[in-house]
Amino acid sequence: MPVAALLAIWLAGARAWKPFFLWCFLFGSGIVLVVATKIAYIGWGAGIAAIDFTGISGHAMRATAIAPALMAILLQKQTRQIQQLGLLAGLVFGIAIGISRLAIHVHSVAEVVSGCLLGAVVGAGFAWLIRNRPVFFDRKLLVIGVLALLPVLTLKPAPTESWMESVAYYLSGKERPAQTTNLESVTTEYR
Repeated sequence: MPVAALLAIWLAGARAWKPFFLWCFLFGSGIVLVVATKIAYIGWGAGIAAIDFTGISGHAMRATAIAPALMAILLQKQTRQIQQLGLLAGLVFGIAIGISRLAIHVHSVAEVVSGCLLGAVVGAGFAWLIRNRPVFFDRKLLVIGVLALLPVLTLKPAPTESWMESVAYYLSGKERPAQTTNLESVTTEYR
């Protein structure tokens, strides 16, 4: 999430307003879909048991959205072929993060695939929408952004799991999960 915020700040700092609003809209929409599926499962048990789906993987979605978008900005001055290779590298990175979620057993294949697909739509969509825009890459902004991220890396992750649970319980009017099957995989992701 800090890198997603850095991208937004970077675009705003470069006064690239259309890409800034595109990024905020696309990435924000992806996050809303992830959170909505998790709240629906926690609050009402809305999932697909046959494929072990309890909500879109947020890690897979974020990685597969952010990495291609970052590559699109970093490689703006490069040839179209290098830009495409960068986009592909960003997508592969996101898929690798998704696979890591499977390896540590916090998500099902359906959750990771849906996260990667949603993230790819966000990241590749952003890259495609800015492909013919004027160059707004600025090394000074990159250095400032990286330096600004360093302290963030030492912070404890936000308790998003408990926030989603609280919202789900409030909205559903329940005091405990509607369904416990694989709920641990939903809540473990944020621990």
